[in-house]
Amino acid sequence: MKRLTKKEEIIMNHFWEKGPLFVRELRDLYPEPKPQFTTLSTQVRKLEGEGFIDHKDYGPTYQYFAKVTREEYKSRSLVGLIDKYFDNSFINAISALVKEDKVSVDELKELIDLIEKGK
Repeated sequence: MKRLTKKEEIIMNHFWEKGPLFVRELRDLYPEPKPQFTTLSTQVRKLEGEGFIDHKDYGPTYQYFAKVTREEYKSRSLVGLIDKYFDNSFINAISALVKEDKVSVDELKELIDLIEKGK
């Protein structure tokens, strides 16, 4: 799955938080200066083409909705990053976090406890 750009992520967050939206409703969620309607519409259609969003017809207008949940996106993005940068090895990814002091030994023990309780 493709990684979202910053602007695309903002759009998706609106859909994830608000649910189905018309482009004009989406535009209203932005602070001033609001993006141009046509620009936003183009971005939404691009996200639709990439499989992130779908739409329902209401006459000449469309109401768009997220086709991918936030959790699915996070999960697929994480797996993609691990595949791309850590030779598809979660151990390599966790080792890198430990080496950079991003994860402590206590956090790893807590993670192991969570995994064992989940089985």
